[in-house]
Amino acid sequence: MTSPYYLAVDGGGTNTRARLTDAAGRVVGEGLSGSSNLTLGVETAGPAIAAAGTAALEAAGLPRSAAVQIHAGLGLAGANVPAFAEAIRGFGFGYRSLRVASDAVAACLGAHGGRDGAILILGTGSQGLALVGGSSTTVGGWGFALSDDASGAILGRAALRAALLSFDALAPSSDLTRTILAGFGDDPAQAVLWARTATPRDYGNFAPLVFERAGRDGVADALIAEAARSVAAMLDRLVFLGAPRIALMGGLAAPYRPFLPALYDDVLVEAEGDAMDGALMLARMAEADAGAGR
Repeated sequence: MTSPYYLAVDGGGTNTRARLTDAAGRVVGEGLSGSSNLTLGVETAGPAIAAAGTAALEAAGLPRSAAVQIHAGLGLAGANVPAFAEAIRGFGFGYRSLRVASDAVAACLGAHGGRDGAILILGTGSQGLALVGGSSTTVGGWGFALSDDASGAILGRAALRAALLSFDALAPSSDLTRTILAGFGDDPAQAVLWARTATPRDYGNFAPLVFERAGRDGVADALIAEAARSVAAMLDRLVFLGAPRIALMGGLAAPYRPFLPALYDDVLVEAEGDAMDGALMLARMAEADAGAGR
């Protein structure tokens, strides 16, 4: 039988990464393409995933026909929606076997080497995920409008709100609120116009200002304390779900860490790997599924 290859794919809203390894685990090729977030539709995500996989094959010096030797693991944004995951499975990549999971599941697998555990992503958005006994449960992550507590977008919006409240003398002013207002020419009306088209990422740009002033700005300290309570609530939920270890991930993971109570020291761990490592585990699972006739 021809020696198998294993394709790990990490697909999100910005780009799709693919990594091809041989049976010994050596990386033989990598590829990159555009967005494969499944919410964009299979007609967009499918070709992006296929292109990244083809690029990895070409980088390895293998023909496209070698796709039939590949066991693929796809960690994709949007795959937590069963209908989207089922649709991408039927795209017709031509791989020997295929396993699809959300990008968060892939990240959790990578973070803990396939063992039971959880992740809490703290970036522009936020979401927790516990993977225990083969079952995954999400915590939060329902988007900027309704959820994403402690995310950069929510913290940034809270900072902007605090600035406007201070302008109206309804809350304390500080160096943080004055700096934010100055960015709008000290005119709340300009902030209102800006907010009409602002994205979560735009709001998230204010979050670093809050952390930069921690310990020397009362408003910043109050905002961080409130956000840290939200982080703690999500951690508590992940522990309740049975996660023996939790890895903080995302751009705000390190900034939040000093503000979390010491009681979490025993459960918080450094991630062992990333979503690509998790997707490779999915590829190995796909091979096992194929061997078992599933």
